[in-house]
Amino acid sequence: MPPKKILIVEDDRSLAGVLEYNFSNAGYDVACAHDGIDAINQARAHSPDVIVLDVMIPLLDGIETCQRLRSEEATRNTPVLMLTAKGEESDHLTGFSAGADDYVVKPFSVRVLMERVKSLLRRHSRTHGPGSDIVISGPIKVDRVKHRVSLGDSVLSLTPSEFRLLDTLIRNPGRAFERSQLIDSALGGDSLVLERTIDVHIRSLRKKLGEYADAIETVRGVGYRFKDQGERAEG
Repeated sequence: MPPKKILIVEDDRSLAGVLEYNFSNAGYDVACAHDGIDAINQARAHSPDVIVLDVMIPLLDGIETCQRLRSEEATRNTPVLMLTAKGEESDHLTGFSAGADDYVVKPFSVRVLMERVKSLLRRHSRTHGPGSDIVISGPIKVDRVKHRVSLGDSVLSLTPSEFRLLDTLIRNPGRAFERSQLIDSALGGDSLVLERTIDVHIRSLRKKLGEYADAIETVRGVGYRFKDQGERAEG
């Protein structure tokens, strides 16, 4: 099996060097970038399996860089872990809204970061693995094999976290999920995710579903459920 490719985006070159050394020793194929423009170019050139992205980088900050990566077909579904020196909850929510899948706050343990990257790759592989199938509910179609969500004839542009959330909900129509359960089942219980983050993802999903936003119902005092509207499965 070829080594996993990781792109490290960090303008602190000494820290970038430490991360490159440790990930290389762990068997990763490592590329480094030191600003947002370079990050986008490196992602296009190397097609990484995962991106570690610092928020405070020059030219384009990490938030805008993540948004641009999510707008491109080649990196739309690439897992992104953000590094941030900011500890405020609002900063983390901003990162998730931009399309990040996880985050680590500086200063951090390199060992912890590496474990979080491994966890992110495992979660990503689960939604791309064998045994995947298609679920259709009304005009909404979730295809695990192609990692694609369609709304009628249109393909929706979802972040990996949004895809996993919708996939979890649509496969359990009528079931009310608590936010903590959605973190465990859709985002991975070993990720550091705030329960409010689920609300951010749900708001984004509803916006992208447009007139079918009400397919995701709020269950007061509990969380969310997908409206049972004649769901059927294929494959």
